[in-house]
Amino acid sequence: MSSLLLTGISSLVTNDPQHGPLLGEVHDAALVVEGNKVAWIGPRTAAPAADASMDLGDRAVVPGFVDSHAHLVFAGDRAEEFAARMTGQPYSAGGIRTTVAATREAADQQLAANVARLVAEMRRQGTTTVEIKSGYGLTVADEARSLAVAADFTDETTYLGAHVVPAEFADDPGGYVDLVTGPMLDAAAKHAKWVDVFVERGAFDADQARAVLRAGQAVGLSARVHANQLGEGPGVQVACEVGAAAADHCTFLTDADVDALASAGVVAGLLPAIEFSTRSPYPDARRLLDAGVTVALATDCNPGSGYSSSMPFCIALAVREMRMSPAEALWSATAGGAASLRRTDVGHLSVGARADLAVLDAPSYVHLAYRPGVPLVTQTFVGGRPVT
Repeated sequence: MSSLLLTGISSLVTNDPQHGPLLGEVHDAALVVEGNKVAWIGPRTAAPAADASMDLGDRAVVPGFVDSHAHLVFAGDRAEEFAARMTGQPYSAGGIRTTVAATREAADQQLAANVARLVAEMRRQGTTTVEIKSGYGLTVADEARSLAVAADFTDETTYLGAHVVPAEFADDPGGYVDLVTGPMLDAAAKHAKWVDVFVERGAFDADQARAVLRAGQAVGLSARVHANQLGEGPGVQVACEVGAAAADHCTFLTDADVDALASAGVVAGLLPAIEFSTRSPYPDARRLLDAGVTVALATDCNPGSGYSSSMPFCIALAVREMRMSPAEALWSATAGGAASLRRTDVGHLSVGARADLAVLDAPSYVHLAYRPGVPLVTQTFVGGRPVT
C-alpha cells in the first residue's frame, strides 16, 4: 500500500476535536494518505516519510463537502419557470411534473450522461460525497431505472417515488400511495439506501407520508423527509416520529418543531440555494444551532427550485443570509452532511477516515464565504486520489 505526504498546507480543517474545538484546525500542517485513508495528521515539521510527496503551495485544505440532498436524475430544464419566478410567479410543488414528463421520455444513457456531468461539476467544487434521489419518474419502471442510474455514481441513493402525485393519478392520490408503497417500492428498493417523501401542500400529507416511510423502513430503507419548505406543516414532526436521519428544508418551523428536532436527534438539512432561487425566506440556522440541533448544508441541486451544484455557494449564503459563522457553515457542509447520511467515514479528516479533501486557493477556509462566487477549489481528492 503506497503512501502520499501532502505538505504546504497553510490551514488544515480536520473536524476532529482532538485538534481543537469545532473545526479542529491545524496550521502549517501536513497529512499522510495510505491507500484511500488518512494515516497521519500533524505539523509539517513533524511529518513522517512517505513513498511520495506533494507540495500544495501553502494552501488551505478542508474535508470534502458532503452534499446530503440532490436531485440529479432528470432530463430537460426549467429555465422558463425560473425566469417567470423572477418576475413574480411564486414557486409551487406542481412544477415538478414538467421535469417528470421530460425524464420519462429520456433514454437511460441520456439520464446517466446528465448525472455524470453534474457529479463532475460537483467534484470540481470540492464535493466528494453526494446523495442522489429519484422522484422524476413516478412510474414503477422509471423510478427503478432512475435509482439504477444513480447507484452508478453514489452509494447514497434515495427512493423518492413520493415526490408529487403524477397527473395520471390526480383523481386517485390514495391509489398512487398504494403504488409507491407496493410495486414501485418493490422495484426500487434493491437500488436504494433511503426512502424520502415530500410533505407539503400540493404533495403528500402526514398520513400518506407515514405510510410511505414505514413501508420503506419495513424493507430495510432508512428514512429522510422533505419538510416544512413552503409553510408550517407536519413534515418535521413526521420525521421525528419515524426516526428519520434528516428533515430537509426546515424553512418554516414552530418552537415545537425545533424542540422535536433537538430531542429526536434528527438533522436539519438547510438548502439555501433554494431560497436564493425562489426568493423565499431563508431558514433560521441560528435558532436551530442555539437549540442544539445538528445542521447540515446541501445544494438540493435540481432543475426547478434551485439549479446550483455549488457547496461553496451554499456556505456563502449560510453565512450571509442564515446567521452562521464561517466555521459553523463549513462544519455543516462537511461533518453535518455526514451526520445527515449517518456516515462516520467522511466529513472529517481524522486518522482512519476516507482521504476526501478539497484544496483551496486561499490561506484559510474563511475565504469560502469571504470570496463568494470565486472558484477557490483548485484540487479535489477522493479516497486519496486527485480528481481535478
